[in-house]
Amino acid sequence: MADPTPVIDDLRAESEELDLLVAELPPDRWTLPTPAPGWTVAHQIAHLAWTDRSALLAVTDAVAFQALVEKALAAPGSFVDEGAEEGAALPPADLLASWRAGRAALDEALRGAPPGARFPWYGPPMSAASMATARLMETWAHALDVADALGVVRPPTDRLRHVARLGVRTRDFAFGVHGLTPPAEEFRVELAAPSGEVWAYGPEDAPQRVTGPALDFCLLVTQRAHRGDLALTAVGPDADRWLGIAQAFAGPPGTGRPPREAGR
Repeated sequence: MADPTPVIDDLRAESEELDLLVAELPPDRWTLPTPAPGWTVAHQIAHLAWTDRSALLAVTDAVAFQALVEKALAAPGSFVDEGAEEGAALPPADLLASWRAGRAALDEALRGAPPGARFPWYGPPMSAASMATARLMETWAHALDVADALGVVRPPTDRLRHVARLGVRTRDFAFGVHGLTPPAEEFRVELAAPSGEVWAYGPEDAPQRVTGPALDFCLLVTQRAHRGDLALTAVGPDADRWLGIAQAFAGPPGTGRPPREAGR
């Protein structure tokens, strides 16, 4: 079984980098709008804090987490926004303290998880490594929204390997959530990492493939950029269809972002 320590370490680093963006913000900057409609910088951090708490319950208290699942099922279209609204209403210092405490507790819980343990989630059960990967993916994606609001460019790092791998592994989920039958054969995915390394997934001789920068692939599967603005190439009809529906996050299909020329 995979050692979860490397991805937990990278999750911590990703969170700390976002923390540096918001730690010294004056209160009025927390209310800046982000690319997510209706969400401010405060909403983005509140959402991460809320999801970290959900993950902590999943790892430490399955009964309490099940109550969250039932709440989500009762209001599937609003429960995520409600969690963000509640946290965003806090004074920024309190919100920041809550996010820090929650992610520290989750970090400790994931590191102390028994080998081979699996935890409930809103989708299939997750291992500690999978849970940390999902949290890193969300942290990176929401940090992009915060950076956009603040006018900051975050240089990509090779921590994106976790997001890219998750994006590849969720291929069949993306087809299924759109009511489509997943392709029977694997695709070949070859991505140029920020370091210059090539990350490759799937059979070398697969007739259908996706190639391009790892950053662009990660922007696509987190739906932080429109496909038309990205340097990704698909060979094969199913691979091409995948790039139009890819999502690495749980839940219903996202609406994605409009192309830049349409006002992104």
